[in-house]
Amino acid sequence: MPLILYAHPFSSYCQKALIAFYENDVPFELRMLSPEHEANQAAFAELWPIKRFPLLVEGDRPVPEATVIIEYLQVHYPGPVSLIPASPDVALEVRFLDRFFDNYVSAPQMRIVFDALRAPGDRDPYGVTLARQQLDIAYQWLEDNLGKGPWAMGDAFTLADCAAAPSLFYADWTHPMDGRFPRVAAYRRRLLARPAFARAVEEARPYRPLFPLGAPDRD
Repeated sequence: MPLILYAHPFSSYCQKALIAFYENDVPFELRMLSPEHEANQAAFAELWPIKRFPLLVEGDRPVPEATVIIEYLQVHYPGPVSLIPASPDVALEVRFLDRFFDNYVSAPQMRIVFDALRAPGDRDPYGVTLARQQLDIAYQWLEDNLGKGPWAMGDAFTLADCAAAPSLFYADWTHPMDGRFPRVAAYRRRLLARPAFARAVEEARPYRPLFPLGAPDRD
């Protein structure tokens, strides 16, 4: 029975999960979540009433949340790239960085984007200012704390990098680093060159007009 992934290629959290599939060549069937795919939307809502994607389904088992999907693949479909380190202590560090990128980079970035989707009278300029301040703090923490290797945890590509790639990709569109954080910017470039993430970016390229702030003419 195939693995089924309910997702949209332009979603950062869907890209996070897709990286894990592509890193280890795990086969799956994509069920596209968009208005023109009503049957997929209805099935998705039945399986996961919270309606936050991505959602992995294997048989009669739904697996929500990108981080949990990556952990599930590690357990049930391990490959040459071990995204969760075997050492429990190192795995804790990886999981911390996963939460860092989701909570302190992706979350404020998305608050800015969601604000742009609101009607002008419903927007929250103060909330957007706070979100931009939070991004600057997160960028600076990363600038000061990124390891010396090419990836978040050094030489090994992990769950943390799956989270970092789309988070930093869209964050720099939304709140540009503008040369202020060279180590973070260099890490973002390395992530974009990673074949698994490069594939996810290419698959999402046709949807860039959906970006409410206006997608810049750059990756």
